[in-house]
Amino acid sequence: MAEEEVIVPAPPTTYSINPISHKNLPEIVRLNLRCFRNGENYSKHTFNYLMNEPQSLSYRVVTAEGLTAGFVFVVVNPNGAAHITTLCVAPEHRRRGVAVMLLEHLHAMLIEKGITTVVLEVRVSNFSAQSLYKNAGYSVLQRVLKYYNNGEDGYLMLRSLG
Repeated sequence: MAEEEVIVPAPPTTYSINPISHKNLPEIVRLNLRCFRNGENYSKHTFNYLMNEPQSLSYRVVTAEGLTAGFVFVVVNPNGAAHITTLCVAPEHRRRGVAVMLLEHLHAMLIEKGITTVVLEVRVSNFSAQSLYKNAGYSVLQRVLKYYNNGEDGYLMLRSLG
C-alpha cells in the first residue's frame, strides 16, 4: 500500500488557464497519479491519445510560478454532447476555486463550439466532487453499478449549456 502524501498548502498565487501541450505531459501524468492514488489512473498513453484526438479539449490551470495546479480533459461527441473524462486539482491547491475556474472556462469553450450538453462520471463516495459539480449546475442522471475498476458505483451527471 502506498504511503499517504503529506499535503502542505501552496503559498498564495494567481492562476491562469492554458491549453495543454505535449511538453506538459510529464507534469500531467505526475499530477494525475497524485489526484487518483486509489482510483482510475490514466496512463501516459491514454493522455497522449486524448491530446491527439481531434475531438478532445484539454486545459490546465497554471500558477504564477508556471506549475500545473489542475487540469481537465473533455471529448466532444458528434451528437453535440461533451464528456469530461478527467478533472484533477493538485491537493495543495484545493479549496481555492481552481476546479470552478476550470469548469467555467471549459463551459465557455464548449458553448463557443455549439456544444449543448456535458456529462461526466463521479464516484458515489466522492462527496466533494459531487458538491463541486452540483454547484456548477450538474444533476445526477443515474447511478451506474460497478462503474469503477474496484467495483464502486458511479453517478452519471449532466449539465445543459443552454
